[in-house]
Amino acid sequence: MESLFGVLGFLLLASGLPLQDAKRFRDVLGHEQYPGHLRERSQLRGWSSDENEWNEKLYPVWKRADGRWKDSWEGGRVQAVLTSDSPALVGSNITFVVNLVFPRCQKEDANGNIVYEKNCRNDLGFTPDRYVYNWTAGAEDGDWEGNSSRSEHLEFPDGKPFPHPHGRKRWSFVYIFHTLGQYFQKLGRCSARVSVNTANMTLGHQVMEVAVFRRHGRAYIPIAQVKDIYVTTDQIPIFVTMSQKNDRNSSDETFLRDLPIVFDVLIHDPSHFLNDSAISYKWNFGDNTGLFVSNNHTLNHTYVLNGTFNLNLTVQAAVSGSCPSPSSPPVTPPAPTQPITTPPAPTQPITTPPAPTQSITTPTAPTQSITTPTAPTQPITTLPTPSPSLMSMVYNSMELRDFSSENCQINRYGYFRATITIVEGILEVNVIQIADVPVPMPQPENSLMDFTVTCKGATPTEVCTIISDPTCQMAQNRVCSPVSVDQLCLLSVRRAFNGSGMYCVNFTLGDDASLALTSTLISVPGKDRASPLRMANGALISIGCLGLFVTMVTGILLYKKHQAYKPIGSRPRKMVKGKSLSVFLSHAKAPFFRRNREKDPLLHSKPGMP
Repeated sequence: MESLFGVLGFLLLASGLPLQDAKRFRDVLGHEQYPGHLRERSQLRGWSSDENEWNEKLYPVWKRADGRWKDSWEGGRVQAVLTSDSPALVGSNITFVVNLVFPRCQKEDANGNIVYEKNCRNDLGFTPDRYVYNWTAGAEDGDWEGNSSRSEHLEFPDGKPFPHPHGRKRWSFVYIFHTLGQYFQKLGRCSARVSVNTANMTLGHQVMEVAVFRRHGRAYIPIAQVKDIYVTTDQIPIFVTMSQKNDRNSSDETFLRDLPIVFDVLIHDPSHFLNDSAISYKWNFGDNTGLFVSNNHTLNHTYVLNGTFNLNLTVQAAVSGSCPSPSSPPVTPPAPTQPITTPPAPTQPITTPPAPTQSITTPTAPTQSITTPTAPTQPITTLPTPSPSLMSMVYNSMELRDFSSENCQINRYGYFRATITIVEGILEVNVIQIADVPVPMPQPENSLMDFTVTCKGATPTEVCTIISDPTCQMAQNRVCSPVSVDQLCLLSVRRAFNGSGMYCVNFTLGDDASLALTSTLISVPGKDRASPLRMANGALISIGCLGLFVTMVTGILLYKKHQAYKPIGSRPRKMVKGKSLSVFLSHAKAPFFRRNREKDPLLHSKPGMP
């Protein structure tokens, strides 16, 4: 009997040898081990179990240190970059994208071939050959025709044939995606995209691994492997931005008193899973102002006291889901152990939007409840200071009301907590007076202007002035200087302007926590640079006229003094154009010289005349 058992054992071992020698997908890609119950629970639609055999003859498997990797691609190594739009809310779709990065000077053309870029110099210099890999031409083109007896290699590693029509110009690479003990095969070019529904996925951090193969004759060789972590969660991934006017640094979560803070909630939902869901936002600002419920993702709130406050936000979304059996008890979030006005110490808030592969902070609050569509919708109201009884009322509205065979709703929740510090800051800045500075002669090249500036709130420690064009777009000058201001917050600022015209002047007053600014448009008057020249010209003209007058008077007097008498002969006077020249000269001299009124003074030349 013992010998019989020995023979049977030997036969079993012999029959198991081929199975042990054959590689399976989990041996090639299964770096993460998954228990059997997780494999059954996380069955992905369209994916296959990694227990299937791997065709190592058609798709060889190399270890990471294998020397064949360096020769797997002409001109260098190919890098694969894997990204996802994680984190993903359970029930939504998560998308993975693989992009291939080729060696320098290589790219993929419109036909899927790998070519060298023009005028690009790599380590090998300029390559005269255009193609790195020309997959659309060659002696083996006939192998890629459908239904050919020579196309047995047109299949995936598990033996499944390529989809028809495969098309030589439609793909260049084979991508194998692997996660949760399952794999998905896909043809593609230099980029491949896969979307997976997360309804059956295991919650938490998971690993996606991708292997990329390229055609090599009648087989395929690996060119790259990459893996990345993604997150599936039953809590709504949210991100809250907080902004405030005059706040110097919004990232430090320090804000100013008596100025509204704008809170904007961004829900990470790249697959638009929550587009048709009713979403409500429940705010508690930690300043005893009560619980605010809103259907709007933005809200303004003003803190009127200095101090540190705990901000709590709960986002609720009702999504469609399958109804549980009537025997299943409803899952409801328990009431918190203390009032919402004094919440527990907040976790680290999210300060940057979640990247495609970034995980979110895992809250400790409950995650879901199941209700029917008849559950009441929370109105937009402002409630008084909350209490434990109020919180119980809020959570009771989320409980399961009735069971039905379909159209059940599952309430998903997202949480955000932050610690906010409120301080006093500069609230307002105004320019109340502008005056031109009088300067003595000669005038300087720049025009000086005095500005009287007032502010409200904290006392500033510095003032910055930016002088720009009238549109306030192109800055021409920037000056910053420390200031010492009294409690009235009244200061005078003198600034120089290079020439006349319109200017936009921006004043910024700042302290450690705040920056307040104001702008004004001013007109700088021009200088009368031509006035001295005109005065000099006037003086020269006056002096010239005076000199001309003196010269004329002097000449006339000399002419009168030295004029001699000439007797008139008997010859007739010379006539010019019918008029006597002497008569003309006589009339011309009449205003300047007085003469004897006697009409004929020639009688004085006769002797004996008195």
